[in-house]
Amino acid sequence: MERTHRRAPGPGILVIASAVLLLGAAAATAAIVDVDVVGDTRGTLPEYGAAGRVRAAGTQRAYVEALREERYAVRVTNRTGERIGLVIAVDGRNIISGKKSHLRPDERMYILPPHGSGTYEGWRTDRDTVNRFYFTDPGDSYAAAFGDTSAMGVVAVAVYREKEIPVALDLRESRERNNAPAPRGGAPEAESAGPRAAAPQRKSDDAGTGFGEEHHSPVVRVEFEPETRVAERHFLKYEWRETLCRKAVIDCRWSKNRFWDDDGYAPYPPGRSR
Repeated sequence: MERTHRRAPGPGILVIASAVLLLGAAAATAAIVDVDVVGDTRGTLPEYGAAGRVRAAGTQRAYVEALREERYAVRVTNRTGERIGLVIAVDGRNIISGKKSHLRPDERMYILPPHGSGTYEGWRTDRDTVNRFYFTDPGDSYAAAFGDTSAMGVVAVAVYREKEIPVALDLRESRERNNAPAPRGGAPEAESAGPRAAAPQRKSDDAGTGFGEEHHSPVVRVEFEPETRVAERHFLKYEWRETLCRKAVIDCRWSKNRFWDDDGYAPYPPGRSR
């Protein structure tokens, strides 16, 4: 039997191993999608980190600044080479069905193609129509009209990967699937068919999203079977500027203007006094 000699790993091997670990960590934290709130007036809104909040794996949280009556849209960009499904909720309501959302895979969702981007401008009320999102007070919001203030001021996006489809399919099952009735579209179903009598009042410094004017926005139905486990979640909390200032999310402290606020006289040189 031939003897073998073990050689201790050299520095090169250690460097390679470290590089592999670093690449693995980077891949684990890379986002599947980018989510932006885009205002009609201001464009893409800056995001401010939600400091002090516990971040679960696969969950992104940030603040954005709301501007009263501004129309806005939610833009999502797919950073992967695969189709993905998006359950999108505004103020806790699914933006396609209008129902109360729990960001589950059995809810109505939009589908993004590989490396594709979608801009979602309002509440979907028909195959080719949405009613625009706009920033408003909670009492004027779409969600509060149904007595739901449980997630006021939050844009939520849950990302689902597509299930792998087996190569061999049962033809009978395939025919049954093709002949099955299409899911109902348009306005919210029975649970959300009409607003309730009174919505709980929220604090005046909160923000909500209203049900604006109709806007042409055609979509098509496609087949997509999501995985049961959510791949990634994004939460954007929109607040009025004064609220962001009070919460110290943004720095609103007044600073002296050196070309405007001095008294106009030359100071004594350093170290000199009268």
